[in-house]
Amino acid sequence: MTRVPSIALGAALALVCGAAIAGDIDTPNTAARCGVPPALMVIQPPEARIANRIVEHKPLTIVAMGSSSTQGVGASAPGLSYPSRLASDLKDRFPAIDIRVVNRGKGGEDVTEELARLDRDVIAEHPELVIWQVGTNAVLRRDDLSADGKLIEEGVGQLKAGGSEVVLMDLQYAPRVLARPAYALMEQLIAAAAEHTRVGLFRRFDIMRYWQSEQQGDTSALVGPDGLHMTDRSYGCLALELADALAGNWQGQKRAVPPAFPPAARVAGLAGPHHSEAPPADATR
Repeated sequence: MTRVPSIALGAALALVCGAAIAGDIDTPNTAARCGVPPALMVIQPPEARIANRIVEHKPLTIVAMGSSSTQGVGASAPGLSYPSRLASDLKDRFPAIDIRVVNRGKGGEDVTEELARLDRDVIAEHPELVIWQVGTNAVLRRDDLSADGKLIEEGVGQLKAGGSEVVLMDLQYAPRVLARPAYALMEQLIAAAAEHTRVGLFRRFDIMRYWQSEQQGDTSALVGPDGLHMTDRSYGCLALELADALAGNWQGQKRAVPPAFPPAARVAGLAGPHHSEAPPADATR
């Protein structure tokens, strides 16, 4: 596809999403205290093919692949899963684009089981973007993660060969995850896989840790009674911040024109002026 000049890209993105982002800060599905520091909201490298599709007003298909927290376990209704809410949040930002988000989450699955269905459940949809939430069930099941990094990289390679951009989403910050000794290693493996394969990483673990710090350690609003699955509120925040992070990535090429957004830190992922932009000491690694 011919590369779109940065000025044209910036102008088109400003038209399709600027007003929508400015106006949706306090909509009903936006939980209070969703904001996170800008440093946690960067998804790299830039997804140029998706940005070009937006400029050309072409449809965009996104597949959310993963296990129970993609399926929406813990949400009070299927429409409150993060993929459903991501679809709504992205359409708010890009009202001129036909955006479809397909939920391919299946509770209880590990990376091996997800690899087995990539062709059927993901690549067959011909998505421009795959958001692959991975790693939690491996940590809950076993301490030996020696094969997981290679398997994640294999899956990313398969998705890229199918023509998709990829964003990896790491673990949820939840009591049952933190109780397992392998969680820190899995965080490292997912980050390394994203770096080695040059795909995006959405740092859910650090983002949820920051939310908990804002709640003074109270996880009840973010994690359900089972100590693992997210709640309506945290799924809503997750979708909101992911939509902002993706929009920021897709605008990453428009450096030659003035910002399409007001200086309030919405593009960075902050939900309102009551949030500090400085991360806590443990929010960056």
